[in-house]
Amino acid sequence: MQRKHTTDYKPKDFAELLNVSVKTLQRWDREGILVAKRTPTNRRYYTYNQYLEYKGINENKQDKQNVVYTRVSTNNQTDDLKNQAEFLLNYTASKGMIIDEIIKDVGRGLNYNRKHWNKLINDCMENKIDTIVVSHKDRFIRFGFEWFERFLRKFGVR
Repeated sequence: MQRKHTTDYKPKDFAELLNVSVKTLQRWDREGILVAKRTPTNRRYYTYNQYLEYKGINENKQDKQNVVYTRVSTNNQTDDLKNQAEFLLNYTASKGMIIDEIIKDVGRGLNYNRKHWNKLINDCMENKIDTIVVSHKDRFIRFGFEWFERFLRKFGVR
């Protein structure tokens, strides 16, 4: 089942996403390498599916992972990290969910520079993640959980 994304990108945003210049996108469009979509007024735009295609990402749900994400604020709380993981594994097993990966992070909830959390967000944007399971929303992010939930939903993440 292919999921449709409503995300359309302006050339500037798409170029930034691909880490190329707008001029490169224009050249690729002319040469047929990555053909832009056109609005009725002939403006270029790009779609999420074009992003996946460029990155070589298959949007097949079977390839997507279910992950458990755990976080504590300091290294002194590693026992709590183990308890979170154990609780979530028991919970997901009781629901019949298969977990592909357990992600353990140590860092403050207000810190957006958590190595494993940033990799998880990137994996979501590359359509590699189906479901993220957390013990409580503040374990994922201290403030703005609803925004992140809505953002990740655009990439098909539950």
